[in-house]
Amino acid sequence: MDTANTMRRHVERELLDELPAADPRAVHARRDLQTIHRWMGTARIMARQLAATFRERPPGSITELGAGDGTLLLRVARRLAPRWPRVHVVLVDRQRLLSPGTQAAFASLTWQVESVPVDVFEWLERSPAQETDAIVTNLFLHHFEEPDLRRLLQRASDQTDCFLACEPRRNQWSLRAASLLWLLGCNDVTTHDAKISVQAGFSDAELSALWPAGAGWSLTERAVGGFSHGFLARRKPEARS
Repeated sequence: MDTANTMRRHVERELLDELPAADPRAVHARRDLQTIHRWMGTARIMARQLAATFRERPPGSITELGAGDGTLLLRVARRLAPRWPRVHVVLVDRQRLLSPGTQAAFASLTWQVESVPVDVFEWLERSPAQETDAIVTNLFLHHFEEPDLRRLLQRASDQTDCFLACEPRRNQWSLRAASLLWLLGCNDVTTHDAKISVQAGFSDAELSALWPAGAGWSLTERAVGGFSHGFLARRKPEARS
């Protein structure tokens, strides 16, 4: 049984957000995130959802908010590239973490990647809007309190017809799993931040309630995988301009 309703959502600043990018503990923690994504099957979940959303035609562009080093979206790309050539990828993150190796790996798939080192709100509020076929996020939305999260989703809805998020599922089971990440070799930064992430995560239809109101969208929000919470907003065909 999901015990999320016994846990009030609580947002705290995470250690990885405070450490310099080159700090050894931060470098280790970013490697830990790759391990956690593999363990949670995040790339598989995202690729499956994107493929189902874009059945008729592949997207020409995908933007990831809070993209980190881009390695997760690269794993998604490897699953989709055989059917989706020449996709333009924009990685939005405050730090420029895209490595030459990851950039070359995207290129080998015929995907062009662009790193944009800027705050997410600065990117979202640029004028004119940075329109993109799909906006995706992974373990990112939980960093925001409700007012900023509502503003982020509003701006994102102005710039895309598809918004996909994979976030921590907020329940006791996920919290217990987070406390055991040291068994995977995760360091103190990761184990500390994982618990905070779960407590700031989502359940039920919390993200749907923050998405801009209107009849032009189809919203899906549910538990996915073992510990993830998925949210998908798709603009209905008749609502597209």
